[in-house]
Amino acid sequence: MSSERLSTGAQGGNPLGYEPIGKLLLAFSVPSVISMLVNSVYNIVDQIFIGQGVGVLGNAATTIAFPVVTIMLAISTMIGSGGCAYASLRMGEGDDEAADRTLNNLFVLSILAGLVMTVLGLVFLEPMLRAFGAKDTVMPYARDYTAIILLGAPFSVLSVSLSNMVRADGSPRMSMYGIIIGAVLNTILDPIYIFVFHWGVKGAAIATITSQLISSVILSLYFWKKGVHMRFDRRFMGLRGELCARICTLGISSGITQGVACIMQIVMNNSLKYYGDLSPVGGETAQAAMGIVMKIAMILGSVCVGIGVGSQAILGFNRGARHFHRVRRTYLIAVVAATVAITAGWAVCQLAPEQILSLFGTGDQNFTDFGVRCMRTYIFGIFCAGFQIVSTGYFQATGQPLKASLLSMLRQLLLLIPLILILPTFFGLTGILYAGPIADISSGVIVALFIVPEMSKLSRLTAQEDARLPQSSL
Repeated sequence: MSSERLSTGAQGGNPLGYEPIGKLLLAFSVPSVISMLVNSVYNIVDQIFIGQGVGVLGNAATTIAFPVVTIMLAISTMIGSGGCAYASLRMGEGDDEAADRTLNNLFVLSILAGLVMTVLGLVFLEPMLRAFGAKDTVMPYARDYTAIILLGAPFSVLSVSLSNMVRADGSPRMSMYGIIIGAVLNTILDPIYIFVFHWGVKGAAIATITSQLISSVILSLYFWKKGVHMRFDRRFMGLRGELCARICTLGISSGITQGVACIMQIVMNNSLKYYGDLSPVGGETAQAAMGIVMKIAMILGSVCVGIGVGSQAILGFNRGARHFHRVRRTYLIAVVAATVAITAGWAVCQLAPEQILSLFGTGDQNFTDFGVRCMRTYIFGIFCAGFQIVSTGYFQATGQPLKASLLSMLRQLLLLIPLILILPTFFGLTGILYAGPIADISSGVIVALFIVPEMSKLSRLTAQEDARLPQSSL
């Protein structure tokens, strides 16, 4: 049976309900993947130029600061993905005013959340960095970089959350353009500030927050002037507690994913410092090398997240409209695409780790040797991530936040963090590397136990849907 059997008129003209799934997923996922890659590149670009211009201590500083960036991403993806899911469900039900109100509440909520993060982060800056694993040699660099990044928190949160809403509005390319322009600007400003002005890690941070400011302005102007289904409207900007709670509830799985990633990074940094100092590698070198590998893993994962995010508006709209055949097909195509993409990236990391590491500066042989071990061992099981990420996003987009939240916590909180704490007691620094593939493969098996019954349920609902439709529409 064709999944494209519904007419335009039957869906009130919204292409999410009648366009071919493959075409829709391509149109939504490619810009989303590019946007996610660009968001990942912000930090990678900083680390590349810092590695070339400052050295290993500068790279270690960005690793220490990375939990702060992850906290910002946790808040922004919770608000943005929750708003996207809720607005898509309401539009699928034909309630465009509820979608408008969602957008406007999200805008105000994002700015307030960013301001709170700025104030709290600056007040507790030094103890926070100590808790994140900063040694005395790294602290000056980490303090300079992190303080400036915190000043840009409102722009960071707003740009990510609005990019989700632009996709929900049916304009994935505009979402991509807003993020890309900021990333290109960041790439241009980084070498100028680091090598020409000699601002070091401060220059990299200034380039980052400038770029995020520009992205947030571009995406805001879209909703002031050109929104297709949603627009900014001062009447709807008064925060409603129930609506904000619903946004955060639907987005909590994405927030948990990033929040748990922050906890994992803190545990990782401290473990690397402790066990690295007990080995010939050294704590700073271990932190710098693992920081690079984790950001490479973030790039690979961001492709899968982009595909998952790109599918969410399609999943949410069709679940709200009760087009179960389109929901099932969207999920299956997204899973295959994400798995193929991340497996290709995994193969490159296994075959050419030294060439990848060389982009981040030429450290001593100790740094290179440990970095190669990290890349080949720690992310050995990352090929499972495409299936896990898209499946978690499916539960979020279809209004099942409890399952989405549980699966979001699974890999890092329930598996990876305990493994990072336990395995080094037996295997030393190498035990930290073993934790990655064990957590990846184990969580893939557990996710399958949730998604297989869900696909069976969708198959039954699709059969019932087919039985209700007249033969002329099949």
